[in-house]
Amino acid sequence: MSLALNHARILFLETVRVPIALVFNVAFPAVLLLFFVLPNEAISGDPGAATAATIQLTVFAVMNACLLNFGVGVAEERSRSWEPFLRSLPVGAMSRMSGRIMNGMAFVVMAVIPVLIIAPLLTEATASPSRLILGFLVVLLCSLPFLFGGLAIGYSMPMKAALPVAQGIMFPMAFVGGLFLPPEMLPGWVDSASIALPTRAVRDMVLWAVTGQDVSFWAAPSFIGWTVLTAALAVWAYRRDEGKRYT
Repeated sequence: MSLALNHARILFLETVRVPIALVFNVAFPAVLLLFFVLPNEAISGDPGAATAATIQLTVFAVMNACLLNFGVGVAEERSRSWEPFLRSLPVGAMSRMSGRIMNGMAFVVMAVIPVLIIAPLLTEATASPSRLILGFLVVLLCSLPFLFGGLAIGYSMPMKAALPVAQGIMFPMAFVGGLFLPPEMLPGWVDSASIALPTRAVRDMVLWAVTGQDVSFWAAPSFIGWTVLTAALAVWAYRRDEGKRYT
């Protein structure tokens, strides 16, 4: 555990020493809230709509942090000559992977907090403390498919490919999954198709946790299926990378 904590600390320091990376990881979802939700009085002035918009941007914050930290971050580390040396040390992969996950989850929490602070101060978004805690725990749990997806990208692609691929996956899935607009505002066929996406499943599950709104029957199976699929892809990508470079 001490090795994992030390690795997480080093990764965290590497990121915070590049301020623009920290801003993009942490502040981007809050900026979206300020520019697209706050000026729209029909949303910001309505408790239900403001709460839903806050939840949607919270899920986007989690996805953004996971894909950038675990996808682009891992690809960047693999491009350095320091990486082969680290893998040659007598330390199991679990310690380094645990430290990487701790670091990524720290940035997930940091990305969520500004949204949760700004929303109740500047909009009519509201939730009871117990519901807020439940929603926070659910959103951390529901980060798993994005976490594993980021690892799959990071271990299977070079740095130049990882960034555009992560962004190319993130924004379409966010839009179709109802993170920028509520699903009911999307065309009917898009709303139906979005049920199969992890973004829609996570959005609906967190919305249920915070507001008690009914959740689609397909949300849990979709979440579980995507978690298993992305976990399998992450394991495959890691073993493929290890087999290509270290055997």
